[in-house]
Amino acid sequence: MLTTKQEDKPQNLTTITTMQVIKRDGRLVEFNVQKIYNALISAKKHIQNEVSSLDHEHIKLIVDQITNEIIGRFKDNIKIYEIQNIVEHTLLENHEYELAQEYINYRTQRDFKRSQATDINFSIDQLMDKEQTVVNENANKDSDVFNTQRDLTAGIVGKSMGLKMLPTHVANAHQKGDIHYHDLDYHPYAPMTNCCLIDFKSMLNDGFKIGNAEVESPKSIQTATAQISQIIANVASSQYGGCSADRLDETLAPFAKLNYQKHLNDAKHWIDDTISQEKFAEQKTKKMFLTPCKV
Repeated sequence: MLTTKQEDKPQNLTTITTMQVIKRDGRLVEFNVQKIYNALISAKKHIQNEVSSLDHEHIKLIVDQITNEIIGRFKDNIKIYEIQNIVEHTLLENHEYELAQEYINYRTQRDFKRSQATDINFSIDQLMDKEQTVVNENANKDSDVFNTQRDLTAGIVGKSMGLKMLPTHVANAHQKGDIHYHDLDYHPYAPMTNCCLIDFKSMLNDGFKIGNAEVESPKSIQTATAQISQIIANVASSQYGGCSADRLDETLAPFAKLNYQKHLNDAKHWIDDTISQEKFAEQKTKKMFLTPCKV
């Protein structure tokens, strides 16, 4: 636990717990002094491979100085680059030149990688040099084929455009690896995707539109399955890659109940006994499922 010495801190330590950090993408996150400590420990290990208990204590003292300066100069919010500047200056004041250089180099490399992600020329150089993460990104494409190389080149341009179009916090999370924005080489700058998990539930329940045709919610499971086939055909024609459905049995269950209700209504017209009515409706519904489909 990192603390500020009672006689050194210019104001109450609760200030540090309520302060927020403004990230590069505009997000506000809680200030966490532990991250500064971890970064300096990592930098120290990179310099000398291992960190002694004395090193830990020394770095804690440096972090205390950094914390004191931050809560003394900033009241509410602080920008991330302001924290980094304070860390660098504090290291230099303590004559920790190697540690400062390692910390600065790490931050600079991160800045370079962020810039390179949207640099089309850099990405094309990677493709020309057959950098593995570029040429082997999609196992379905042979990167030695000329048409694939053209597609990859177009994808590089698309990704650079896409990262600039996405909300900053989403693009940043993708570049850091916190999330993976699928098909960034086709989307969001163009309405083309690779694979699609289709929302059949809302389409079947609320109706949908194909071309100029307004399609109503189906009244039977037969119609529902036919509509699913039409939806898949239309989605597949607008993309490459697979279409998938999640928990389709649950999606179709309400339409099977519509079939059952239809047969039950028929039974009530001809059969007086309630139990017999329900049995008839159940058998008719099951028979429909067991009857082979003609393709």
